[in-house]
Amino acid sequence: MAIAFDLAAQTVQMFLVLAVAPFLLGVTRMVKARLLRRIGPPPWQPYLDLWKLMHKEAVLAHNASWLYRTAPYVIFAATWVAAALVPTFATGLMFSWAADLIALVALLATARFALALAGMDVGTAFGGIGSSREMMIGSLAEPAMLLVVFSVALIAGTTQLSAIASHFIDAHVGLRVSLGLALIAFVFVAVAENARIPIDNPATHLELTMVHEAMVLEYSGRHLAMIEAAAAVKLVLYFSLLSCLFFPFGMATADQSLGPLTVGIVSYLGKLLVLAILLPIGETAVAKMRVFRYPIFLGGAFAAGALAVFLLFVSRSF
Repeated sequence: MAIAFDLAAQTVQMFLVLAVAPFLLGVTRMVKARLLRRIGPPPWQPYLDLWKLMHKEAVLAHNASWLYRTAPYVIFAATWVAAALVPTFATGLMFSWAADLIALVALLATARFALALAGMDVGTAFGGIGSSREMMIGSLAEPAMLLVVFSVALIAGTTQLSAIASHFIDAHVGLRVSLGLALIAFVFVAVAENARIPIDNPATHLELTMVHEAMVLEYSGRHLAMIEAAAAVKLVLYFSLLSCLFFPFGMATADQSLGPLTVGIVSYLGKLLVLAILLPIGETAVAKMRVFRYPIFLGGAFAAGALAVFLLFVSRSF
């Protein structure tokens, strides 16, 4: 009975991140439209868009290889596995042993590599531009993300996400400058990885600003649906990481009966909704950044992460 309950809890987490991803994307679009004094689409519009794309015919270029047809499924699978491993409403679930921060960075890098290869496979100018910009952003964002991983792991003593969340909930961590710097670095990396303003604008198809949209411009039908679903799940992944690493309150830890798990699910959904509202507010407060200024933006994230690790080493030496 206990094994069946643990398996059911893990299954709920796996499908919860997949079910709420389009809704959160719709909330961000609706809030951004209201801030720009427009009505905007309803929050359930991404569900309808995915349903429509799944029933459309997939049009492929004549020179598209097997890589172009396979990449959307690889991207979606890697992103969904990474998002499903992040503790959302409870720690210590059945597959929590696999939820390692370094493994998550590797899964996200795999999805990025597949997307960049698919963008270059057809040989269009837009695909090449988007892939080169994506690789530039990835080369700057991944070192900053690894420094965030190291700073959090130095405090908790492990890179296992479930153990980190339990440590931050039960142990007396307190307010730390290093955690604040790691939070700043993580937010910068999350904005860049999800192709949001000021790095990219997902609502436009301008040649000078496209990054993610340039790589998927040739996709259609079910292939485009897989990529759009992966982008929504990736946003939920970073929201889940943010709540797990820095705001783990409300999660069920030792007592994993039905009551604490219900409280954890409600708390998790509330945190996702707050983050989905704060994201478009931050986007409307800043302007789109030029491509040549991306290293400055992500260099600030790297500097904040490096300073967080340095402060932790210095504080341990005294």
